Amino acid sequence: MKGNNLSAKDSSGVGGQTLKKRILDNWQLYAMLVIPVVLTIIYKYIPMYGIQIAFRDYKASRGFMGSEWVGLEWFSRFFTAPTFGRMMKNTILLSLFSLLWSFPIPIILALMLNQMRFQKFKRATQTVLYAPHFISTMVICGMIRIFLSPSGGLINLIAGTSVDFLTESAAFRTIYIASGIWQDAGWGIIVYMATLSNIDTSLYEAAKVDGASLFQRILHIDIPGLRSIMVLNLIMSAGGLMNVGFEKVWLLQTDLNKSVSDVIAVYVYQMGIENAKYSYSTAVGLFNTAINIILLIIVNKIAGKISDETSFI
Repeated sequence: MKGNNLSAKDSSGVGGQTLKKRILDNWQLYAMLVIPVVLTIIYKYIPMYGIQIAFRDYKASRGFMGSEWVGLEWFSRFFTAPTFGRMMKNTILLSLFSLLWSFPIPIILALMLNQMRFQKFKRATQTVLYAPHFISTMVICGMIRIFLSPSGGLINLIAGTSVDFLTESAAFRTIYIASGIWQDAGWGIIVYMATLSNIDTSLYEAAKVDGASLFQRILHIDIPGLRSIMVLNLIMSAGGLMNVGFEKVWLLQTDLNKSVSDVIAVYVYQMGIENAKYSYSTAVGLFNTAINIILLIIVNKIAGKISDETSFI
């Protein structure tokens, strides 16, 4: 026993010296790491102190600790609000449909681009696909309004109609999801393209010798090679499932499509910024975050079992 304790002590001592030596040898890298760590603490962790106002009747003049403690009153008020069911339904459906449609598109585009042999055309196509990502959401929404304008809009000119699509509740989700795919699908292929470039080319050569078709090579080489990054992206997407893009919904929302565009993110903005109900809006936002965390854990566990790999978190 003494021998075992001594050897464990010696090994930990050696390990400690090794870690210390690594830090001293690479102190420049650790020094660079200080800046992002400090910024993360200041802007991500310290603000968590303010979450307590979700359980208080916050008054700015009294401060956090001076405001009256009300417990779960704001959560109860949100759950019993007349629009609670509609907001939950709209948020879940809009997020779920966005995930179902937008998640596979970058994968399909990456697989298609990976098969291109004309490098100039391939680079030009990638540039065209990447470009919309760098356009601000406000400009995107302005373009959408122009394209869908009932008087002179491109879509109405092509269809020969004069429909104001943004006032049609049935069209809002399609507009939101389609514009999101157009804006972000090209940027989403970068990670998949990088992963495909690391696949051993000898696998393709062996498959060709064995008579595998293009579809078979994609099915048995490319897709298995992308599996890990696909699972990781799915987990990350599920973690933000309830965070429907506030800016786009807010800019495209009208009184006539509010029945399908009234989501939690917009409600938090209206209550917190427009109506100055800070405690109430914080409670709603905290509830939304809690749902995201639960979904993240559930999807991570399911994805880990399906892929037969260790969970990512």
